[in-house]
Amino acid sequence: MSQTEQKENVMKYKLAFTGLILLVYILGKCIPLYGIERASYLERAVSVEDVLMQTIGGDANKSSIFALGIFPFMISSLLVQIGFAFRKLFTRTPLSPKIMGLAMGAVTLFIAVIQAVVQVPQLKFAVPAEELLYARGIAAVEMVTGVMVLLLLAEQNGKYGVGGRMIVGLVNILERVTGTLLRHDLRSLAIPLVIALAMLVLTLIMENGEMRIPVQRVSIHNVYADKNYMAIKLNPVGVMPVMFTTAVYMLPRLLVTLLGYLFPESAGIAWWQEHMNLTNLAGIAVYIVCEYLLTIGFAFIMISPKDQMEQFLKSGDSIVNLHAGRDTRRYLRRVLWCISFTSATIMGGCLLVPLILQLKGNMDSTLTTLPTSIMMMTSFWCTISRELVSVYKYDSCRPLF
Repeated sequence: MSQTEQKENVMKYKLAFTGLILLVYILGKCIPLYGIERASYLERAVSVEDVLMQTIGGDANKSSIFALGIFPFMISSLLVQIGFAFRKLFTRTPLSPKIMGLAMGAVTLFIAVIQAVVQVPQLKFAVPAEELLYARGIAAVEMVTGVMVLLLLAEQNGKYGVGGRMIVGLVNILERVTGTLLRHDLRSLAIPLVIALAMLVLTLIMENGEMRIPVQRVSIHNVYADKNYMAIKLNPVGVMPVMFTTAVYMLPRLLVTLLGYLFPESAGIAWWQEHMNLTNLAGIAVYIVCEYLLTIGFAFIMISPKDQMEQFLKSGDSIVNLHAGRDTRRYLRRVLWCISFTSATIMGGCLLVPLILQLKGNMDSTLTTLPTSIMMMTSFWCTISRELVSVYKYDSCRPLF
């Protein structure tokens, strides 16, 4: 195949590969765990917790081999990034992508095992009592294996497909939005759709807006010297913190459930078990606090003022009217704090309004996450559209010779 033909097919290859990944994922969600009593899960009512879990699990009933979903490797990704961010405070020696991948895989496996141990006793099995322990063991192995398969699919899609590693999350969101719209009439959807429309507009503004900080470049001495700037998005890390909030929020719930098994007599743990959900103020407060911490934390990890300062010192460039050094770092910290706090407040408000409405009984609990789903879906489509435009432009290029 000639070079021209290869370039013309890059878009097709990427879309076909992503389609294959999604096909495997969708088929995997249709495979039940060994010995599971499938009928009891198909008939049960869906709560707000189940709908929330569908974003990071994809299986609200928690009964397929992909029951754990992307929760373990979302948490492992967060922990590994935080760990390496702290490591940079003590050493500047870079780590290879292979070591980072192995670290993430190990942490993912560890979290998947813990989550499987906690969730398996809650499942209903259609097997004789003497085979129950055997069935639980097989189901736990299937759950953990499903997580590792999902991790592999996500990594491969990030390399060869479209949408990066979070394409599975986008499929879960689409499934949740479609199911929610089909289960309710237009009257009950009125308020959630109005809130969702407002979130969609805010997300588009934040995803496409940016703050431009004027920069002096020592290597540019022409008419474009006054047009250089450092751009920081109004939503520095997108809605990634919102998805991670769901995963991080499930982590303390998982720990509380585990502690409940270990200390069944503790009144304090029993209280948290009862109130650590999105139908109580305590659970909502924890959820919003997680969103704030993740949004601000991710902003400072992804856009490190210290790293930016060092780049300016090495290149000789500087922010207009500021010395390259401590002044630059302090200025960038202040700017990043203001932008990330504002972003966290806007997204936190978008999350809080539907939760408060369902707490007061003004909104059905299964509709609570619809506006948030629209917000996340809008951000994902913005990112994917930029990627597709880049690939399209690459395909449009022709070799000179």
